[in-house]
Amino acid sequence: MQLLTLLTLLPAASAFLAPAHPPLSSGIRSAPIDEPPVIPADSTTDSATAAQLGKLPEMSASLPFLSRPPMLDGSMAGDVGFDPLNFSSASKEDLYKYREAEIKHARLAMLAAAGWPVSELFDKGIASFTGLQPLVDATDRAPSLLNGGLGKVSPLYWGFCLGLSAAIDLYGIQRKNTAKDYLPGDLGFDPLGLYPANPEDRFQMQLKEIKNGRLAMIAVVGFAIQEFVTKQGVIDETPFFFRPFGSYADILTNSGYLSGN
Repeated sequence: MQLLTLLTLLPAASAFLAPAHPPLSSGIRSAPIDEPPVIPADSTTDSATAAQLGKLPEMSASLPFLSRPPMLDGSMAGDVGFDPLNFSSASKEDLYKYREAEIKHARLAMLAAAGWPVSELFDKGIASFTGLQPLVDATDRAPSLLNGGLGKVSPLYWGFCLGLSAAIDLYGIQRKNTAKDYLPGDLGFDPLGLYPANPEDRFQMQLKEIKNGRLAMIAVVGFAIQEFVTKQGVIDETPFFFRPFGSYADILTNSGYLSGN
């Protein structure tokens, strides 16, 4: 069912894909913003070239039957003019606040998309080794709002998460107010030195992060709904994604899908 869910959501996720082009430097400013000149939607000039020339298509690239929101000028990674509810219409400053929130949720979702199945795979073994009560239920479902079981999580863990989140937020606010050419989500965290020095390569890395983050947000919602509907953990519903092939073959054999005859 998870595979079917992901295949169903792929067309929606494709609306978030953005063309590759270099970033236009920007920061949070209260100064008025001049609307760049537009070109007809049926022009042969593509959006990347148009952005480089300071020209933008009149219609949204992701929703070609709607006009491009004026604030979505292609300067941010992943911007393809997708704003059907016009959240970005207020001001550039509000737009950066929305991007800041999107980046935070995207990063958290990427951690959750990996942590969810990992917890279902190893929670019972770790609990048995440490003598603690497993957090996953009898059907290998992780605790969630829909699955229940959140009450079994230690309050110390929630307190640690709250304190860490507050510390990161306070640091982000301080960096936004002091860093030069600050971009939403830029915490200066790069211990392995992977962030490129070239502006075009930096933009590509930002684009990869937001694409993976948006897909992770869809995946986590899919995990929660799937487990609520099927009453089974994602590692058991789609074991070929999460278990070694030999273990998966044993599951198929024991369930009758494969026969030794």
